[in-house]
Amino acid sequence: MNNISIVEFIKQSPKAELHLHIEGTLEPEQMFSLAKRNNVQIPFKNIGEAKNAYNFSNLESFLKIYYEGAKVLLKEEDFFDLTWAYALKCKEDNIVHTEIFFDPQTHTNRGIDFDIVINGIYKALTKAEKEFGLSFKIIMCFLRHLNEQECFNILDQALAHKDKIFGVGLDSLEIGNPPKKFEKLFKKAAENNFITVAHAGEEGPPEYIWEALNLLNVKRIDHGVQCLKDEKLVEKLSKSQIPLTVCPLSNIKLGVFDKLNDHNLKKMLDKKLMVMVNSDDPAYFGGYLNQNLIETQAALNLSSEDIKTLLINSFKSSFLSEERKKVWINKI
Repeated sequence: MNNISIVEFIKQSPKAELHLHIEGTLEPEQMFSLAKRNNVQIPFKNIGEAKNAYNFSNLESFLKIYYEGAKVLLKEEDFFDLTWAYALKCKEDNIVHTEIFFDPQTHTNRGIDFDIVINGIYKALTKAEKEFGLSFKIIMCFLRHLNEQECFNILDQALAHKDKIFGVGLDSLEIGNPPKKFEKLFKKAAENNFITVAHAGEEGPPEYIWEALNLLNVKRIDHGVQCLKDEKLVEKLSKSQIPLTVCPLSNIKLGVFDKLNDHNLKKMLDKKLMVMVNSDDPAYFGGYLNQNLIETQAALNLSSEDIKTLLINSFKSSFLSEERKKVWINKI
């Protein structure tokens, strides 16, 4: 397979996306139209200015603009429109299964009702499932820079929507907010049959990955790229095949690696870790899933076998039934 056909292979293959923040799909154009519709003031004069602001140096400067953008989301139809726009991207990128994150606290802390958020997201995904067969799971993330008690309040609200919310995760500012801060919260979530995942080892140290595994009992590590700094951890991850949801373009945009050629994804693949590629916050990080795969393939000179492994891993690592996984893996 030469490079041109690798790109075609990427585009045409079915794929699963497992690390995607729905609020991170808010394109500048949509931010403007929602600001207008809802009469919300945003700190940009035009789309160009907003696009320039989508350049940041680290997680903290990114989160500032991310929370600023979220202010335009007020009504159920806003959350519907946001999610529907992403569902259409899935169709375009041949994503057949998606497991999306949403951050209720980003909205409830602004006085938006929890039900408005989840219902808008859920209705759009259900429509996509009906219209073009996109299967999905919804994972609710707790904001780790807030205290555990605030997160317990959100977990209580989520229980009323257990039919829509499949699992819980942990995101936001990693440094200084270790997983152990949320041990009791995740125990309660597990008791209520929520599957657990957590962001760990993006900017934070390998210890955070250990804590997420041992104290939060997560089924998946989101990011996890710092794991290579700890040989024992690599051994454990390789043996257990705990998935690591890697987001290459995000890692570059936030300065985890200087450039895509420096990314350690190929090393992770060579160590037989259960890795796959995802887009994280694509509106902010310069590309949806196909873009992430195409650029990473070129930068790291990944073989067609590497790409095939990444695509197969995306299904293996998903929360689909074994039967559905097999169907999609056979198609690849």
